[in-house]
Amino acid sequence: MSKPNEDLKAKAGETCIDATQLRPGVHVRLPVPWLEHEFLFSSFVIENEDQARQIAAMNLPQIFCDVARCKVPPLPKQPLAPPPAQENEEEKLRLAELTARSKAEKLERIRVMNEMRDRLNKTMKHYLDASKSVSSAFKSFETNPKESISQMTQVSERSTALLLSDTDSAIVLIAEKGHQDGASAHALSVMTLSLLLGKQAGLPDEALRTLGMGALLHDIGKSAISSSILRNTERNRHEEAVYMTHCRAGYESVLHAGGLTPPVLEAVLHHHERMDGKGFPDKLAGDKIHIAARIIAIANRFDNLANPIDYRRALSPSEALSTMWVKEKSAFDNKLLQLFIRAMGVYPPGSIVQLSDGRIAAVVVSATSDHSLKPKIMIYEPEVPRQQAFIIDLVKEPSLKIDHALRLQDRSEDELDYLLPRRKMSWFTSEGKA
Repeated sequence: MSKPNEDLKAKAGETCIDATQLRPGVHVRLPVPWLEHEFLFSSFVIENEDQARQIAAMNLPQIFCDVARCKVPPLPKQPLAPPPAQENEEEKLRLAELTARSKAEKLERIRVMNEMRDRLNKTMKHYLDASKSVSSAFKSFETNPKESISQMTQVSERSTALLLSDTDSAIVLIAEKGHQDGASAHALSVMTLSLLLGKQAGLPDEALRTLGMGALLHDIGKSAISSSILRNTERNRHEEAVYMTHCRAGYESVLHAGGLTPPVLEAVLHHHERMDGKGFPDKLAGDKIHIAARIIAIANRFDNLANPIDYRRALSPSEALSTMWVKEKSAFDNKLLQLFIRAMGVYPPGSIVQLSDGRIAAVVVSATSDHSLKPKIMIYEPEVPRQQAFIIDLVKEPSLKIDHALRLQDRSEDELDYLLPRRKMSWFTSEGKA
C-alpha cells in the first residue's frame, strides 16, 4: 500500500474539496489506508447519495477530487450547517448501520479475493514445477529419450488430473517474453490450451492424457534446427523448407524413443496440417488429420499469435481468436475452433480491458457461459502492490462492467508490468462453462 504521507498529498490533476461539495458522479480519493474505510476502492466515483453521506460522516480533514474523472463537477463549497439534533442522531444511526454492512461486504470480498488468489498461486506452483520438468526433459531428450518421455508423461498426467478435478480454476498457463527456455514455455502453453479444448470436445480422460503428451512433444523436432531460422519471422524459401522438416524429424525421434501411442505420433507428425490440405508435411485434409493433431494445431496457432518470439508483434487474446476465425478459418476444424472460442470467452484471460468506471484491468478467469460478459478481473491500482491487487468477480459487482477490450500495444509499460508482469499470460477455465 502507499505510505500515509503520500496519501495526504494531492496528485497530478487533483484538487481538494470538502464534504459539502460531494454528490453522485463526483470523483473522490480518500486519504486513508484502504483497510480503514468501508469502500471497495480508495479512489472512485460516488454512486449515490448514501455514499456521499458516508464519506461526509468520516469527517476527513481533506478529500481529493480528480475533476477529469468526474461525471458531474463538485458542488460549490458551502458552510457546513449541522441538522437538528434528533435528525442528526437518526442519520448517524442509519449511516452507522450502512457503514457496518458495507464493511462486512468488503471483508467478504476480501475473503473471496484471498481464496481466489490462493487457487491461482497453487496453479502457478503447478506450472513452475511442470516448467522445470519439461525444460529438463527437453535438454536430455537426445541422450536419454526414455527418461525424458517419462518426465513429460508425469507432467501430462498431473496437468490432466488438475484440469479434470478443479473445474473452477483448472490449470494456469504462463508464457512470458524473456523466458529463458521458450521451448518449454510454448510446450506447456500448447498442452494447457489443447487440454482445455479437448475437454470442451468431450474427449475421455485417457484421450486427454494422450493429447497432453502429443502437445508437449509437438515441437521436439525443432531441436535440430538453427535458432536463427526458428527466430526468423521472414524466412526465405530455403529456410522455410528447413523449418518444415521439424515435424518429420520430431516424429522419427519419438518413434525411435518407443513407448508412445499412435495418437501422440500423429500429433507430432501432423500438427501443421491444414483442413484445406495446404499444410505440411503430408498435405492431409479434413478428417484424414487425427483429432489430436487438429486440436494441437489450434492451440499452437493461438499461442504463436498471442505470445510470438517478437513480443512487439503480440496480439491480444481477443485479436488472436478473431484472426483465426476471420482470416484463417480454412486452416482449422471449424467445430473445434468454435469450441475453443467459446471456451476462451468474449474476453479471454490475458485480455486488457477498460471498465465502466474508467479503470483498466486484466481478465484473469474467463466468464461462465451464464455470464459471458462478466469474467474475473484484476484491477490496475498502482497504489496497491501487485501481490495484493484487487481481483473482482464482475458477476458480484452489478455496478461495474467491461466497456471494451484494449490493445496491448496501446497501454503503458507501467500498466502492462502490473497486469501482465513480463507479459505473463494466464488462462483459466471457470465452473459452469459449457
